[in-house]
Amino acid sequence: MKYGRILLKLSGESLAGNGNHGISETVLNDYSKQVIEIVSSGCEVAIVTGGGNIFRGLSGARSGFDRVKGDQMGMLATVINSIALESAITKLGGKARVFTAIRMEPMGELFNRDRVVAAMKEKTICLLAGGTGNPFFTTDTAAALRAVEIGADVLLKGTRVDGVYTSDPEKNPSAVKFEKLTFEEAIEKRLKVMDITAFTICRENNMPVIVFDMNSAGNLARVVKGDNPGTLVSN
Repeated sequence: MKYGRILLKLSGESLAGNGNHGISETVLNDYSKQVIEIVSSGCEVAIVTGGGNIFRGLSGARSGFDRVKGDQMGMLATVINSIALESAITKLGGKARVFTAIRMEPMGELFNRDRVVAAMKEKTICLLAGGTGNPFFTTDTAAALRAVEIGADVLLKGTRVDGVYTSDPEKNPSAVKFEKLTFEEAIEKRLKVMDITAFTICRENNMPVIVFDMNSAGNLARVVKGDNPGTLVSN
């Protein structure tokens, strides 16, 4: 196994499955099985989810919501997704705990780096919800921050496509896939993989990012073992 401790970032949209909104039970179970598989092989896992399947703060602001309130709603959406994953993982026989960026007991315990690391060492999948706890920061930035905090070996971004392309492959069939990129190249080319703040945190802390297709069964295990089916972004 190449990576002993990972931070897995899942988008809210991916949790919706084929729908635009809500949570797909099929996707929840598929993702949970993949995560339980790598934990059983010795990998320590923390997960950050987005909330776009329920509410997007920035989109809400464009619709007339106050940006701060909109982002707070987005943070709550990530908690809902994390609780759903916790339930699915537990139902399948795994161990999971929700940690939130702001106090939200009894739905989750307040994030504490040391408690999270201790739980991961006990084969507990830690779901880190609520973003950074602050408005104006994306869940990608939260994932980058948490990955650095917990000392992850890599930040894995599970998406619906198998890596980073020159443009959106779902819209442009002629888009070309990158096998490897530097953070500088990703920023200069304005590739919409993660926001600049997230990239900067990863670059300054030497945290590699792998973007891969989470919807293909077995891909997560392949990435953890070092067989990268996606795109590696590093210094």
